[in-house]
Amino acid sequence: MTTVTEDVSLQGLRDALGLLKDREQVAVRLLESSAKHSFAPDRELDWDAPVEEGKWFWPPELVSLYDTPLWKRMSEEQRMDLARHEAASLASLGIWFEIILMQLLVRHIYDKSVTSAHVRYALTEIADECRHSMMFARMIEKGGAPTYPVTRLNHNLARVLKTVSTTPGSFACTLLGEEILDWMQRLTFPDERVQTIVRGVTRIHVVEEARHVRYAREELRRQMVTAPRWERELTRLSCGEAARVFSIAFVNPAVYTNVGLDRREAVAQVRASGHRREVMQTGAKRLTDFLDDIGVMRGVGRRLWRSSGLLA
Repeated sequence: MTTVTEDVSLQGLRDALGLLKDREQVAVRLLESSAKHSFAPDRELDWDAPVEEGKWFWPPELVSLYDTPLWKRMSEEQRMDLARHEAASLASLGIWFEIILMQLLVRHIYDKSVTSAHVRYALTEIADECRHSMMFARMIEKGGAPTYPVTRLNHNLARVLKTVSTTPGSFACTLLGEEILDWMQRLTFPDERVQTIVRGVTRIHVVEEARHVRYAREELRRQMVTAPRWERELTRLSCGEAARVFSIAFVNPAVYTNVGLDRREAVAQVRASGHRREVMQTGAKRLTDFLDDIGVMRGVGRRLWRSSGLLA
């Protein structure tokens, strides 16, 4: 005999299913957009143009130490140098995330119809991510800063993620890697204080990532309705842990050493910075609101999000 609680749960499931957009229709629209608004960075951007004197590689307000006591003691030259290294650090992190994402997308479509629009769009997105990774690498080289890999621990944790991640977990982590950087890049590409090449890179990335975010959001919403309970619970936990790791890895502390700062002091001031906390939480808000709306931000997972500093 069905209980009242079960009736409510079943009705909630039916209501949620009714709100889901057709997977194939979404993919067709995204494929049409891809055909109209895709870029070839090697041809679109002038990689041979010289670096512009007096221009930033990243908006100063988005630099991790901005408005801290240490920032106020730094010369303008040192601030701009830190911005250059942080741009390289973020690009390095972006490449790491996109390589993970490509593997997760391949796993997602492995058992699906190869003639479906859903699979065709996934392959289109993988091609986009290949171009983005090469574009970020060229931007790092152009700025003359080193690459900044994540720690060995996080590098190997990602190996585990790529192997065991559930489908909803994969899309939740995808959004985490895309949406905060996307918010920062939307502030960067119109900013005339920033190097032209960096503005070009961020403009391309923002336009193409808008489709990737739509694809991931629609699929994650579907999965949080249709996946079994254990998978939804695991998604909440893995997403919260990914947020914690992401917040730590967002800026590689080696950037401070490489511009002549005391690493311990710099890290401590970033952690204590109200401005930095506001930047990260504002960048994550659109994502955390969405995750909350579809039931990801619950229980232990929500506590992990709070500990990450990305959730107010």
